[in-house]
Amino acid sequence: MAPWPELEDTNKYIEDPCSKQDQIMTQKEDNISKGEAVSLGNQMELLPAYSTVALTTDQEPEDEVDPWDMPVLQNTGVRWSELDGKGKVLCVFKSIGKFILLLGLLYLFVCSLDVLSSAFQLVGGKAAGDIFKDGSVLSNPVAGLVIGVLVTVMVQSSSTSTSIIVSMVASSLLSVQLAIPIIMGANIGTSVTNTIVALMQAGDRNEFRRAFAGATVHDFFNWLSVFVLLPIEVASGYLYHLTNVIVESFHLESGESAPELLKVITDPFTKLVIQLDKSVISAIAIGDKSASNKSLVKTWCKTKTSLIAQNITVPSRENCTSPDLCWTDGNSAWTLKNYSNTEYIKKCDHLFAGTSLYDSAVGIILLALSLLVLCTCLILIVKLLNSVLKGQVARVIKKTLNTDFPFPFSWLTGYLAMLVGAGMTFIVQSSSVFTSAITPLVGIGVISIERAYPLTLGSNIGTTTTAILAALASPGSRLKYSLQIALCHFFFNISGIILWYPIPFMRLPIRLSKGLGNITAKYRWFAIFYLLLCFLLIPLVVFGLSIAGWPYLVGVCVPILALLVVVIVINVLQAKWPHLLPQKLRNWDFLPRWMHSLQPCDNVITSMTSACGRYCCCCCKCCQGKNADQEAKEKPTKAPEGHDNPVSLADEENDHSADKTKPIELSITAL
Repeated sequence: MAPWPELEDTNKYIEDPCSKQDQIMTQKEDNISKGEAVSLGNQMELLPAYSTVALTTDQEPEDEVDPWDMPVLQNTGVRWSELDGKGKVLCVFKSIGKFILLLGLLYLFVCSLDVLSSAFQLVGGKAAGDIFKDGSVLSNPVAGLVIGVLVTVMVQSSSTSTSIIVSMVASSLLSVQLAIPIIMGANIGTSVTNTIVALMQAGDRNEFRRAFAGATVHDFFNWLSVFVLLPIEVASGYLYHLTNVIVESFHLESGESAPELLKVITDPFTKLVIQLDKSVISAIAIGDKSASNKSLVKTWCKTKTSLIAQNITVPSRENCTSPDLCWTDGNSAWTLKNYSNTEYIKKCDHLFAGTSLYDSAVGIILLALSLLVLCTCLILIVKLLNSVLKGQVARVIKKTLNTDFPFPFSWLTGYLAMLVGAGMTFIVQSSSVFTSAITPLVGIGVISIERAYPLTLGSNIGTTTTAILAALASPGSRLKYSLQIALCHFFFNISGIILWYPIPFMRLPIRLSKGLGNITAKYRWFAIFYLLLCFLLIPLVVFGLSIAGWPYLVGVCVPILALLVVVIVINVLQAKWPHLLPQKLRNWDFLPRWMHSLQPCDNVITSMTSACGRYCCCCCKCCQGKNADQEAKEKPTKAPEGHDNPVSLADEENDHSADKTKPIELSITAL
């Protein structure tokens, strides 16, 4: 439950305080008149102080509003029936314009996500290839898991990391068994995008609460699935054996490439910004040393490779490429050898074609630009949706999205939402795009957390079906391995859904995401801390311990996990059955406050930010003061004006000054 009361919610409790005090006093007088025994302490009870400062009390009010209730989007405009003909025409044109603007913002939003992925690949793509190159580390399943998380976070694309894994498996650098934990890690890493998108709604606490919970429900599902299924896979190998039986039972042939419906729309714009040669990352991962010096920025978009036969000399006839293509000329033996010749036909026409900047510099520039466009588009989309989704339109949309089927078939609603999520993800060809698109809708209250959860699960399935189609289009040498890895990804998500959705009691990701949403609504800095901790710090620490060896990994992680389990068990007992615990363990007050509360950390961070704010304000005031002094010196002195009645003028000035002080005194008194 969110800590009560929040700072921003206190205004709803300030409703006619004088009338409330009168009611309390009249109730007390009635009780006394009835002959009830009222102690002196109760008679001297202080009335509540109604203030805009957060109240500090342990007792919750009876009329507290649940922050997870869907907000009512009211229509504040003029009704359609009250408009005249001209007003109706203008209203129709405004609606059409808003719809076109919404489509344009969504287009830029999706394009900025694509450019953001390219920027991350430029910044960390070669490092990701170097991480995959170390085969000894990949033999550790825990290390493979965190490598999958780190690489997917660095390249911002699970399809890119999956294609690298397929290349390594097809090149016999990695077995399918060792690739499965990396696939699980890639499934976790792909959920970081919508978590970043949720940070853009931190301006309003309740919107941020819902948006961050709607984004992190994906994270909790992936992490919980990995915690349960990775040990089962290491012990039994059920994913490998299941997918191996499926692959071996079909006669597979390489087919056409998978459809790219959204790429057809976004590529014309994104290719004008940047184009990458993603084969460089795969070449680095499989150990091609020449690829380390190549740039990821594509320079030539149209090339032609042809084979040229050249005459070369060899030491003897045994070194000839073929007995039929071998002859002697004097003391020399000659043969024919084919060389590949690449003819560069057309240069690329994107912004960074032929640039002399390093890949990392281009990546940082694109990262800043894409984040700027992403934030701007998201803010405008949220404001536009708030203006469009109101009144009857909002009621229809919310009823359509959040209403369950009638009683006998109400359990089918979530599975239908999964199908919708899978279908939409198949259309847009990216789970990150779909989940990032529904995150602001959850924030403004159009979609509930309970409905966003099955939509997200369906998105996980949709992205695996896209991978299966892409695997069917692979060359013959990679077809089996790429299809088996794609099927492992598919059945991993199916297993997670079986664990965490059919039984309502087991839908832990919803409860955990709501708890995290309550924390981040009160301490907004915790959202960034969570993002860095779960997607960067913990994977890096585990990866470093994995490189050091199994003894270090077990010696550090096992005690931490054991302590975490003990804390969780004690928390559950404190909430459900406190009588089973000793008196001292029924709360955490015996520990220092910083160990069981975020308030001390919040005080430190607030003081630091306020100190920085004061310093910046002082600098600004000093600069403004210097500028004002300089302007005063440069400005000519104004000639004094004459007045007929200076006494009345002075009285008028005194009246004005007195009027200015009145609101301040009233506000202080009210406070």
